[in-house]
Amino acid sequence: MLNIGCHLSTTKGFENMGKEALQINANTFQFFTRNPRGGKAKDIDESDIEALKEIMKENKFAKLLAHAPYTLNACSADERTREFAVETMADDLARMEYLPNNLYNFHPGSHVKQGVDIGINYIVDMLNIVIKPEQTTKVLLETMAGKGSEVGRSFEEIAEIIDRVNLKDHMGVCLDTCHVYDAGYDIVNDLDGVLEEFDRIIGLSRLQAIHLNDSKNPFESHKDRHEKIGEGSLGLEAITRIINHPKLKHLPFFLETPNELEGYGKEIEILRNVYKD
Repeated sequence: MLNIGCHLSTTKGFENMGKEALQINANTFQFFTRNPRGGKAKDIDESDIEALKEIMKENKFAKLLAHAPYTLNACSADERTREFAVETMADDLARMEYLPNNLYNFHPGSHVKQGVDIGINYIVDMLNIVIKPEQTTKVLLETMAGKGSEVGRSFEEIAEIIDRVNLKDHMGVCLDTCHVYDAGYDIVNDLDGVLEEFDRIIGLSRLQAIHLNDSKNPFESHKDRHEKIGEGSLGLEAITRIINHPKLKHLPFFLETPNELEGYGKEIEILRNVYKD
């Protein structure tokens, strides 16, 4: 079965997100843990979360993917911004235990002219503070397109972060198809080669989720602009190969394309039609 969903808004609550996922024939979804451009998180409503758990159980949902806010930058040059990142991720991971055994994704951040080595040091410091032995949530580093001073533009940078985390069993990777293509990994013409490189540098066992997006920009553009499935430089043929690849097809896929709920539903229908069980 193709495990696929999209990004849904938490505005109406967790139960509603579960119902919206079913409405578009999804069996998972992604959500922001809090305001993506701010810092405040909604109060936990345990009855709402229990209602979602029931929906997930009844409909055999795949793992959910929580997304940290964009304002979380663990390797900022500003000390208070780094402190905010630690506080926010620690709080997010505590809250995630209300939905145990799911996934939490974050952008490694931007080193802001400090250099990638300093940036990685700060990211590792944060992860070694916030990750706890008892947590059930897997923390995922997202592969980035390489715009500006982003950390995580190469498999080597991702691997170095994971290698230096004390509790690395709690770590994984979310591969974004738009981002890696924009970063210079040719998943259109050499998907097998890219996966072999990922396995050699990071290890495919670390790959826990895929952001399934087309790209508005050409290969190795370092731009990070998502496009609807089949309408960008990756194209439907390449995306079909991705979701059917024997090393990938078991993973949960999350759409972050420029769509409303109806558009996501159409994309999910297209992808389910080209997926081979």
